[in-house]
Amino acid sequence: MEEFKSGFVTVIGRTNVGKSSIINALVGEKISAITNKPQTTRKNVKGIINRENSQIIIIDTPGIHKPKSKLGNVMVESAIDSIPDVDVVLYVIEADMPRVDEATVERIRQANKPTILIINKIDLIDSVKLAQIIDKYKELYDFRAIIPVSVKQKKNINEILIEIEKNLKAGPAYYDIGEYTDQTLRELVEEVIREKALKLLQDEVPHGILVETNKMKTRKTKEDKKIFDIDATIFCLRESHKGIIIGKQGQMLKKIGSFAREDLEKMLETKVNLKIWVKVKEDWINLDGIVSKFKTKD
Repeated sequence: MEEFKSGFVTVIGRTNVGKSSIINALVGEKISAITNKPQTTRKNVKGIINRENSQIIIIDTPGIHKPKSKLGNVMVESAIDSIPDVDVVLYVIEADMPRVDEATVERIRQANKPTILIINKIDLIDSVKLAQIIDKYKELYDFRAIIPVSVKQKKNINEILIEIEKNLKAGPAYYDIGEYTDQTLRELVEEVIREKALKLLQDEVPHGILVETNKMKTRKTKEDKKIFDIDATIFCLRESHKGIIIGKQGQMLKKIGSFAREDLEKMLETKVNLKIWVKVKEDWINLDGIVSKFKTKD
């Protein structure tokens, strides 16, 4: 019988290279918000992958960027600080991004952890360009493997899991086999609402929104059918943003709520009664009491 392996894997890379998409594909469940907006992931989130002879705990981290607020600082620190404490590092780059992030490569070199390079979005380039990228990164660092992938085309996703397993040691299952994330249900609900808002709102608004669930409660209808009551608040940085989030005659907020409800009903496998409010909380991205919630917990 094959020896059971387990271990922790962190996924790092610059903003908007597709880290969350890859993790959701690997886990087989949606644990992280996915949008085309940079800095969508704000804190480290664990996904749990149960395979026949292994359990892989994979950590989605915020994108590495130049921070402009206390929240930004915490996000970058969370990503970088995850490297020394794991068994394997997945370093994700975008195929169509020519510039090498030498600072991140140096962090990987210093940590000296088994590192797999993932070249994402290979559907955007041709084979000649891909070969050039592979050669360039081979010269930079001795990666355990270099795997070109396309989440959009579902290409080489399983190869990532196979390569991770090769670099894990024998160990126990840290989580029950039925679990797929360490996030609470409340956090998952907030991620769904925030993702829909990010996808629908104008560029200047998304970075300044915070979603908090105020109430989550199940009840039975008169027809004895289960329904989930969820009340949530979207906080934004200024009054002008509040108007954009609500939209003309409340249409934008209705749209956010409608798309979020659709996802939540699939996730919770029941009808959802979702109510969302919008409030202004000025400069919350620099308030210690709020920003501390995004710090990595031991």
